[in-house]
Amino acid sequence: MPIVWGYILGPLCGMQRILIQRLRRYPREEGSRHKQVAIQYAGLMQALMFGSEGGIDGSNLPYSYVSLPLQNADAIAERIRMEIKRILGKNVAVMIVDTDSTFSFRGFHFTYRPNPIKGIYSSKTFLAYVLGRMFKMKRRATPIALKGCRLQVEEALRIAEFANKVRGSGAGKTVWDMVESYNVGLTDVTWEMLEKSRHKPIVIVRKKRSNIA
Repeated sequence: MPIVWGYILGPLCGMQRILIQRLRRYPREEGSRHKQVAIQYAGLMQALMFGSEGGIDGSNLPYSYVSLPLQNADAIAERIRMEIKRILGKNVAVMIVDTDSTFSFRGFHFTYRPNPIKGIYSSKTFLAYVLGRMFKMKRRATPIALKGCRLQVEEALRIAEFANKVRGSGAGKTVWDMVESYNVGLTDVTWEMLEKSRHKPIVIVRKKRSNIA
């Protein structure tokens, strides 16, 4: 990991210098445990990513906890939609978005993240990330579920990216950002620290006169 991403793929992908330096200092013990989880839940080809392997995410979580990828995002989105209708009497569309990038080349959209919405091709390997970054393709957050309406893929991607920017990154975009913001060790972030961070995991988007508002 430190050699391949820190010295070869990181520079090829045009990563920021600070991220490359962090990858070169990738912690062996904690990193090994994390990669074991990634292999178990996302598979080897996803585990070769430098982070967010198959939707596994450690940011905005304490200690060495990670969130695992949703097993059935469509069913979860539909359940949320129906609960909103039952409680509030409102018909809404629900989109679940992952910050992992979808790259676009003309009319073709692809991602390394497994199980995006229909119309986005998933390679299920880190190679899609490398290709998209090397050729500086347009990248946006990835919608992984959409219930309650039909959208063209391009519009779904625009909404996903808009919501992603509005939502912000909470305690930090990455685990490294998070621990630096609290000035603690890699596994020393606590629930109490995170409770003080402003985090908006839900964004309400309304379409008005063909513009996102």
